[in-house]
Amino acid sequence: MKKVFIIAEAGVNHNGSIDLAKQLIDVAVEAGADAVKFQTFKTENLVSKNAQKADYQKETTDQEESQFDMIKKLELDIDTHKELISYCEQKKIMFLSTPFDHDSIELLNNLGLEIFKIPSGEITNLPYLRDIGKLNKKVILSTGMADIGEIEDALDVLVATGTTKDNITVLHANTEYPTPMQDVNLKAMMTIGNTFDITYGYSDHTLGIEVPIAAVAMGAICIEKHFTLDKTMEGPDHKASLEPDELKEMIKTIRNIELALGSSIKKPSQSESKNIVIARKSIVASTDIQKGDILSEKNIVVKRPGNGISPMRWDEVIGSIAQKNYQKDELI
Repeated sequence: MKKVFIIAEAGVNHNGSIDLAKQLIDVAVEAGADAVKFQTFKTENLVSKNAQKADYQKETTDQEESQFDMIKKLELDIDTHKELISYCEQKKIMFLSTPFDHDSIELLNNLGLEIFKIPSGEITNLPYLRDIGKLNKKVILSTGMADIGEIEDALDVLVATGTTKDNITVLHANTEYPTPMQDVNLKAMMTIGNTFDITYGYSDHTLGIEVPIAAVAMGAICIEKHFTLDKTMEGPDHKASLEPDELKEMIKTIRNIELALGSSIKKPSQSESKNIVIARKSIVASTDIQKGDILSEKNIVVKRPGNGISPMRWDEVIGSIAQKNYQKDELI
């Protein structure tokens, strides 16, 4: 079984500070994540001056501030990228970042990223998908706001431009921050996997940790979850993110579920084999029996322990002749 790939999504929760970004990397390492992910964009390429904020962004940032101005403060330049990649290498965690425009794709490719994460908002961006597809790298595709037809179109573009299907993991997602439980629709994750016969996972924006854990139990091999140093910090995504202790608990629980899922072969486990003799039963004498007596329901019964003749052979034993004397409760 493949190990679940857990992405700790720092996103823009660094608030434009490289020191905060490094603290987030430290938290991801301490929690046991496989990768820590940021966001790479050139504001001028991402959003027009008159673009509106999402409702959740209006609630968590200055309402008078435009989306352009909000995002501009969260941009990471190339030198910051290099420093964070170096820090991740030092801390032995994979650096990932989501590109939001052509220049950002090129920047991350030049920096040697092995995995490219496509955010939900770009799933209908044909030129963007072609730019990613022709790199022939591993791709993680988020599908928030998308229907099954749009997912199919995006996969077709990626494959047609050079990315093999085996290199693509599709994440079910919902882009409402936080996502109401009734809108998670986690079963759709399996629909994606079954429809396209493709590796699947889940990008979570609910407030708790139970849904990504459930996703792992349902076969997700990639989990992405936002985290922050403090939910009360100013910024668009802090409120819907996990704090360090919560991230650690989520990853610990996922690793436990991973172990518990096992191999799918039903047989006695190593730890329980010793209990077979104790918990199962055997055919025993219910009274003293003399050699030559006929064994019947009047003189034999089923009791623990289980190291004698199995009760499943009851019909074979009934009517047979005792080959020796037995005392009450002695194994036949």
